[in-house]
Amino acid sequence: MSTEDRTERAPRVLKAPKQDRSRATRKRLLEAAVACLAEHGWAGSTVSVVAEHAGVSRGAAQHHFPTREDLFTAAVEYVAEQRSTALRDLFPDGPADRRAVVRALVDLYTGPLFRAALHLWVAASNEDQLRPQVTELEARVGRETHHMAVELLGADESRPGVRETVQGLLDMARGLGLANLLTDDGTRRERVVAQWGEILEGVLTD
Repeated sequence: MSTEDRTERAPRVLKAPKQDRSRATRKRLLEAAVACLAEHGWAGSTVSVVAEHAGVSRGAAQHHFPTREDLFTAAVEYVAEQRSTALRDLFPDGPADRRAVVRALVDLYTGPLFRAALHLWVAASNEDQLRPQVTELEARVGRETHHMAVELLGADESRPGVRETVQGLLDMARGLGLANLLTDDGTRRERVVAQWGEILEGVLTD
């Protein structure tokens, strides 16, 4: 068999397009940044630590995110998008049982994803380079979450007190998320969630 024949019959090794590999690397870095921030906090989450956790070189990490601030702001934005997607996936048909929506909104503010965001907020309060990016991001995420809550609850914000009640729900959920950082007080949280379900039914029902 000629060399040419062997070459023609040799199996081809298909490589993922460069753009796909780049997206996959970026996603690994974002997920690693979230995990590191939740586990080690801001001080322990350097670009090198994140790159090692993601299984890529520091140079590859800096190619995607030139600065540490860029990496972690993008990571928390990624988390916010994932949380929003997860919430919408729970209620694909739009407005749902209000008690179920309250519980799902509270779940947005508990667990490692919220913990990672909180570490970033604390860091932004002390880091001048980070603060504007995080402030802008949180304002946008807050607006989007509020809009999503209004939609899923079937709330009419033209009625007196409705907007404030929905915002109060989100503030309450955030507060429960903060409390959950220190101790898992699930029993008390269940009672608070149930009470807010009753409050919303009273305010939002015609």
